[in-house]
Amino acid sequence: MERKKLEFFKQLLLKRKEEILREALETKKELTERGEPLPDALDQAARESDLAFELRLRDREQKLLKKIEKALKKIEDGSYGICEVCGEPINEKRLIARPEATLCIECKRAQERMEKIRGE
Repeated sequence: MERKKLEFFKQLLLKRKEEILREALETKKELTERGEPLPDALDQAARESDLAFELRLRDREQKLLKKIEKALKKIEDGSYGICEVCGEPINEKRLIARPEATLCIECKRAQERMEKIRGE
């Protein structure tokens, strides 16, 4: 892949990383600023449900951060944009949509079919 394109994807990955880290800090701030328990049980339950949802999102984002770090390392070592299964280049449109992608669309579809068969 050309140096200019690699730099484009690097900046895209760094921007996504920054957004995730900023959101994590906002969540941490919200958690530390939560007030006293609410007197109404329904309000308290709603707050707890929102908190659980927010924490699940942060967990998913933590996994995404690891994928972003892996993609940034691949840019550095020159293997970015190459499918880890078949060794073919990953389509640039796919990389724009998912710059942390490690599989071409055909290999990703095959992986998803296998996961569906196994019930994952």
